[in-house]
Amino acid sequence: MKKFFLGVVVAILIAIAYNYISNRFSEKESLAEASQLIEKEIKNVSKLIVSEGSYAQIYNYKNTESFIFDFLSARKKALVVVNAKAVVAYDLSNLNYQINKETKTLQITTIPEPELSINPNIEFYDVTQDYLNQFEAADYNTIKKKITQNLRKKIQASSLMKNAENRLISELQKLFVLTNSMGWTLVYNNEELSSSSGFNELNL
Repeated sequence: MKKFFLGVVVAILIAIAYNYISNRFSEKESLAEASQLIEKEIKNVSKLIVSEGSYAQIYNYKNTESFIFDFLSARKKALVVVNAKAVVAYDLSNLNYQINKETKTLQITTIPEPELSINPNIEFYDVTQDYLNQFEAADYNTIKKKITQNLRKKIQASSLMKNAENRLISELQKLFVLTNSMGWTLVYNNEELSSSSGFNELNL
């Protein structure tokens, strides 16, 4: 009879140990799947943050060169018409983050700076040039460089950059929805986000 009860006790202990190990394994497997899903979502987001804008401007280019102690001068000028496309993007493949499975926390440490690329289409009209001062390849390159620099300053001060930031925030909010639905916590700049609108209050 004692052997019977001893056998029952051993069986119960084995069952409890099995359930404990099984649950621990299942929990670890669940956390691993959750972290993989979060990482996959971050990679998907990295391809979506893009804003575009089109710009048109007209420039009057003039250049004068002097010769023989300023006794002679040669001029060249042109009307320059620029149609440019500007693209603002965040390469979130360079986003730095940490996933803590034990605390179920996704911590975003740094967000990359926006990248502004400008592709100007430049056309020259009413080109006038003297024999001693003619347009060369170096002139076109200099004009393109100056125009691109000018456009960059104007675009950086325009609403295009703010629109790109808003797009970034809307994509990061998806990460909050995902982590929150899985019972995880999203942290940025050591601040725990309690709602999807939390990114609007942060200084990105």
